[in-house]
Amino acid sequence: MASHESTFRPGSRFGKWLDERLPIPRLMHGQFVDFPTPRNLNYLWTVGGILTFFLVSQIVTGIVLAMHYAPTAAGAFDSVEHIRRDVNYGWLIRNLHAVGASMFFFAVYIHIARGLYYGSYKAPREVLWILGVVIFLLMMATAFMGYSLPWGQMSLWGVTVITNLFSSIDSIVPGLGTRIVQWLWGGYSVSGATLNRFFSLHYLLPFVIAGVVGLHIWALHVVGQNNPTGLEIKTASDSVPMAPYAVMKDAFGLSVFMVIFLWFVFFLPDALGHPDNYIEANPLSTPPHIVPEWYFLPFYAILRAIPSKLLGVVAMFSSIILLCFVPWLDTSRVRSSKYRPVYKWFFWLLVISVVALGYLGSKPAEGVYIAWARIFTVYYFLHFLVIMPVVGVLETPAKLPKSITEAVLGKGGGAHAAGAAAAPERR
Repeated sequence: MASHESTFRPGSRFGKWLDERLPIPRLMHGQFVDFPTPRNLNYLWTVGGILTFFLVSQIVTGIVLAMHYAPTAAGAFDSVEHIRRDVNYGWLIRNLHAVGASMFFFAVYIHIARGLYYGSYKAPREVLWILGVVIFLLMMATAFMGYSLPWGQMSLWGVTVITNLFSSIDSIVPGLGTRIVQWLWGGYSVSGATLNRFFSLHYLLPFVIAGVVGLHIWALHVVGQNNPTGLEIKTASDSVPMAPYAVMKDAFGLSVFMVIFLWFVFFLPDALGHPDNYIEANPLSTPPHIVPEWYFLPFYAILRAIPSKLLGVVAMFSSIILLCFVPWLDTSRVRSSKYRPVYKWFFWLLVISVVALGYLGSKPAEGVYIAWARIFTVYYFLHFLVIMPVVGVLETPAKLPKSITEAVLGKGGGAHAAGAAAAPERR
């Protein structure tokens, strides 16, 4: 995939001179213009471009917000209101950043679900998949620290609850967990020192994410893109150049996503946040029900579903790290669930379980909510540790097409596509 013949031709004497010394235009042309892309990609493959847009958007709006934000316990809450009320277009920049975080995670969950359904983690894309999980973990760390910055009631108490989880390590190594918590806090309680260091890390981590995203894209262009059939590109008729075909498709997908994004930005900017976070942080008043942002809720439900504090923390982190081992847990002979008549039903049960855990994570940790959270938590881990390996061995996949072209055009379509490529003026 990475060794396709370049069609780049410098258009000027300066371009030729630069190409002989620093061939950046040739590199960009080869990787983002004539890079061979499977011809059968659906709109779920546009989410990668959407995620790239939101990463850039979050970094740019975050830099502007940092110019006006005061990372102190006394000034943080008021500085956010100052940005919204007094800074020119501050309300817009703040809304773009706050809503952008939710849209970023929404797109990431679609991206992960697509990868799981179509087997985008299977060889030779294991490193590509693991880098994606690393990006997901970095995003969660960045978003958690960002959630503390408005310094509302949910910011303060959310940080208090989540950082206190590290104290569970005391049951293994006495005193170690408490030391970690005090180091995170910068003292003996959540305070301005905590806010200041979280602000610093929240500013730094997006650039780390951008670096890992660069590796992710590099890995993608080494092994090539997966596609709905799970087949590799075998002939020229199986692929199209990235530009204009995939680029225009990505642009259309992004434009549709932008309609949803901007609708929230302009009409419902606070709908995805918690009302208590618009009350200034007060360490003497605990909210009746402490919940994180919606994109953390499935993992928060897993944490609360287990009675033991230590085991709950282990389960919560394991539910994410487990994704790194999916390439080896899946024993199926085919990639795409499109051709797996049994497993596809288990996949949708997994989706239902994650959505249900998200709902249960927003409810009080009591009664039937805890009972159902335990049921869905058990299924989540069973899906990856038992169902995925066992079904992969026992299942008989449906018949695969011989090529990507056959999947698109049917039998005999490959000859027509090859002829059209050889004589485009006669198509």
